[in-house]
Amino acid sequence: MSTTQRSVIGRPRAFDADQALDRAIEVFWRQGYEGASLSDLTEAMGINKTSMYKAFGNKRDLFDKALTRYAEIDMAYARQALAAPTARQVAETFLRENIKAVTTPGRPPGCFSIQSGLSCGPANADVSTTLARARRGGEDAMRDRFRRAIEEGDLDSGNDPDGLARYIMTVSEGLAVHAAAGATREDLARVVDLALLAVPGGAT
Repeated sequence: MSTTQRSVIGRPRAFDADQALDRAIEVFWRQGYEGASLSDLTEAMGINKTSMYKAFGNKRDLFDKALTRYAEIDMAYARQALAAPTARQVAETFLRENIKAVTTPGRPPGCFSIQSGLSCGPANADVSTTLARARRGGEDAMRDRFRRAIEEGDLDSGNDPDGLARYIMTVSEGLAVHAAAGATREDLARVVDLALLAVPGGAT
């Protein structure tokens, strides 16, 4: 057997890292950080533990990479919403797209950043902290967008950008929780219709 043949035979099986990470996201999403065992993760990802450690690091490293990819891919609608021309459109686009995200066919219902680690034991409390920080980052971005809307005259200066951002994020997190409990897209759409009644439509 030639050296070339031996190297080919001994080469680790190639895999699509992004696809493997997407599968890990689903495991964490459905089972939570603590409920997802290494065996669950590697089986879903189609790789062995050695390959996982080499490509992604330990379980916590893998989770952090999964969260980053989730924010980049699944939460892209949030960045699109923030680019809407008015504050009212920001809020409406975000909430209506959020409904689609938490009820996407073929994906776990609800939100990865909530289901995967809302509650963790003391040994993994930093996972819950990391997820809360990520959600707060989204709230801060929305608050800054509403502040800009006030500066531009799109929102009346009497509005509270901090409170409005927190309101929108609280509604969206509630949508995720109810979606995970079985609420339909139509159920959630009615909730958003009511929630938007409290969102100012622009300067008076």
